[in-house]
Amino acid sequence: MSRRQVTLPDSTATGEVERLRARVAELMPTVRQELSELVAIPSVADPRLFPPEECLRAAQWVADRFAGVGFAGVRLVETPDGSNAVIGARPCGDPDAATVLLYAHYDVQPPLDETAWRTPPFRLTEVEGRWYGRGAADCKGNVVVHLTALRALGNDVPVDLVLVVEGSEEQGTGGLEAFVPGHADLLRADAIVVADTGNAAVGHPAVTVSLRGTVDVVVTVEALATERHSGIFGGAAPDALAALVAMLATLRDERGNTTVHGLPGTGVWTGAPYPAERFRREAGVLDGVSLVGDGTVADMLWTRPAITIVGIDCPPVVGSAAAIVPRASARLNLRIPPGVAPEQAGTALVDHLHEVAPWQVRVTAEVQASGPPFRASTDGPAHRAMAAAMQAVYGRPVVELGQGGSIPLCSVLADTYPGADIVLIGVEEPSASIHAPNESVAPEEIADLALTEAVFLRRYAAARR
Repeated sequence: MSRRQVTLPDSTATGEVERLRARVAELMPTVRQELSELVAIPSVADPRLFPPEECLRAAQWVADRFAGVGFAGVRLVETPDGSNAVIGARPCGDPDAATVLLYAHYDVQPPLDETAWRTPPFRLTEVEGRWYGRGAADCKGNVVVHLTALRALGNDVPVDLVLVVEGSEEQGTGGLEAFVPGHADLLRADAIVVADTGNAAVGHPAVTVSLRGTVDVVVTVEALATERHSGIFGGAAPDALAALVAMLATLRDERGNTTVHGLPGTGVWTGAPYPAERFRREAGVLDGVSLVGDGTVADMLWTRPAITIVGIDCPPVVGSAAAIVPRASARLNLRIPPGVAPEQAGTALVDHLHEVAPWQVRVTAEVQASGPPFRASTDGPAHRAMAAAMQAVYGRPVVELGQGGSIPLCSVLADTYPGADIVLIGVEEPSASIHAPNESVAPEEIADLALTEAVFLRRYAAARR
C-alpha cells in the first residue's frame, strides 16, 4: 500500500496511556463476548439472501450497547433505502467542548462459498491467535472498538459525542448518504472518526487518506427469443453469451489496463511505492501469474480506473445443454480514483458497452449504485491528534495509506460538514481478508485501536481548548 510517513511529537503522558492500556486489557473478555454475539447475527442487508429481521436484530444490539455507555436517546432511524441507522448523542456537559462523530456499520458481506471457510462464518472462532467470522473485522470489530474506547475512558470523556452506525454500507444502496444532507444538524461535528479501514499491518499504525469511488453496472444481452439447439441453429444464430464475452473482453487490453472509452487511464502515483512482491503476497497472487497493468502497483490502485467482472448470469457448466444461450447478464464493478466523478464514469461505461456490442444484439446497461472517490485533508487538529495518539500507543510513527475500497459516505460528510476533520482508521489490516471467505481480526488490533481512540479523544479535546 502506498504510504507517507508522518511523525509528530508525543506529549501524552506515558502514565495516562499505560493506565488506559491496562483498562483496555481488562475489557478484552467483554470484547470477545460482544463480538461473538454480533458476528452471530447474519446482518446481510440483502433480503434475497437473509431475512431483514437479522439486520434489525443487529441494529437493536448496537443501540442497546451504546445506550449502556451513556448515549442518551439512542434510536433506530430508517433511511431512504429502508435500512436502519443507529443514531445517538452523548454530551460531556462542557458548553465549549468539541463534538466528535463516531461512525461504523453493522451490516456485512454475504459469506460467499461457505465450504471455503475454515470455521463457521457466523460463529466467532479463534484460530492461531486470530478471531474468524464474517464481520469480525468489517465492520463489527470496529463497532466494538468504539465501545471499548468509551468503556476505558468511563465518565472521563472530554468531548461531546455523536454516533451513527449504518445498516446498508456493504450493499451500496446509499441509505445513509441520502439521509445525512437532510438531517445535517443531527450529525454535525468538528471531527469525524470513520472506523472502517485498517492499518498497514498488525501493529503498524495508519490512517487512510484516499479512497476510490465505485460504480456498479449490470449489463444484459438478448439475442434470441428462447434457447435453440446448437447443432441445428449454431453458426448462424447470434449467441447472447458469446456477444457478452466479446463485450467484456474490450474492457481491458492485453496488459490488463482498463480501457473504457472516455475514462483516463494514465495516472501516476507520486507518493511512496507499494512493492510488487508485497502486493503479490497480500493479494494471494498464484506463483507464475503476472500482475496486470503497465503502471506500478500504486499507479494501478490509486490513480487509474479498475474494472472487475464480479458476476455473470448464464447456464452453469453442470446441467447445461447443447443449446445457444438467448440471454446473459453480467455485473461490473468499476473503481475510480479521486478526480473522476461517478456520473462521468457510469455514463462512459454504459456508452462503451453499447458501442462494442456485436451483431446488433439488444443491450440493456444500467448503473445500479455509485459512490464518489474521496481524498482527506490531513492538516487539521483531529489528524494531528490521531497521529500523536497512534505514536503513543504503538510506539512508532503513523503512516498514511491509500485504499481501494469505497466509502461513499465520506464524500457526503465532507460536502455536508466542510469544516470537519474526517479521520479514517480501523482494524481491517491486509490479513483480515475482508469481503472474502475466512475473514478474521487480530484481537490486538481491536485493543490497540480502542486504546488509540481513547487517547485521541483526550488529545483532541486538549488541542481544541
